[in-house]
Amino acid sequence: MARPGIILGAAVWRDGPSPTLRRRTLHAAGLYHSGEVNQLIACGGLGRYPPTEADVMAKLLQDTGVPDAAILREDRSTNTAENLRNAAAMLSSREVVIISDGYHLPRACLMARRVGLSPRGSAVRPPLQSMRKRAAAIAREVPAYIAYALHLR
Repeated sequence: MARPGIILGAAVWRDGPSPTLRRRTLHAAGLYHSGEVNQLIACGGLGRYPPTEADVMAKLLQDTGVPDAAILREDRSTNTAENLRNAAAMLSSREVVIISDGYHLPRACLMARRVGLSPRGSAVRPPLQSMRKRAAAIAREVPAYIAYALHLR
């Protein structure tokens, strides 16, 4: 059964979407076109450069053929917790697919459960990058997960 998908935000750069934002959004479009999700919530407010992350994602989704009626914009959040809290308030379904990078999904799913969602993660294919960059991303996420998990107790 198809569920709504929540695309977690990532930066908009001066010249357009960051590679992370583009990867997450295109992965979400693929999930929509395969029937795995029936609606997409593009999450992310205004960062350093306009427009909002949600607006950039919506445009990318439309460019891949996702109809505007299937796209919701959550354009106020500035972090993962806000992405999920604000998206949850927009949904009637609690069963969702969280769309993000694999290293980010454990903490994102934990946060989603905290706001009353029943998440399943869908990991974006990682970019070809050095082991050093990947290790740095994981090294940032592990302490964040532990801190968040301990905060819940």
